[in-house]
Amino acid sequence: MTERRPPPDAADLTVYYDGGCPLCRAEIGHYRKSRGAERLAFVDVSGEGAALGPDLDRASALRRFHVRGRDQKLTDGAAAFARLWLALPGWRWLGRLLSLRVFGRRLLLVPAEAAYRLSLPLRPFLARTLRRLRLI
Repeated sequence: MTERRPPPDAADLTVYYDGGCPLCRAEIGHYRKSRGAERLAFVDVSGEGAALGPDLDRASALRRFHVRGRDQKLTDGAAAFARLWLALPGWRWLGRLLSLRVFGRRLLLVPAEAAYRLSLPLRPFLARTLRRLRLI
């Protein structure tokens, strides 16, 4: 059976990910199987010529996780994960948690972004370790 996905301009959310990163590929594979993922477009930015849209170049897309909504707003990092999770019913609780506002600020997004930034340089090590453990 062929996987059917809307084109980026018709999707509720477009998810840009590094398909050259085994860890990223495994995580996106998990989201692709989630309920609600049929409304999302997934764009692998690891190859030349990926359709990135305005305000996003390939180098930036490879450095950080990005999503773009129908409103064309581009979001990156932990906030992008929150936006992705809000779009997937099984993950919505986590997206809501990260988006929870206290005194007008999304307080949980600050430590989530810090954790995300700390994880970026560890991606190759994590991928090798998970591959050795046969988890990806």
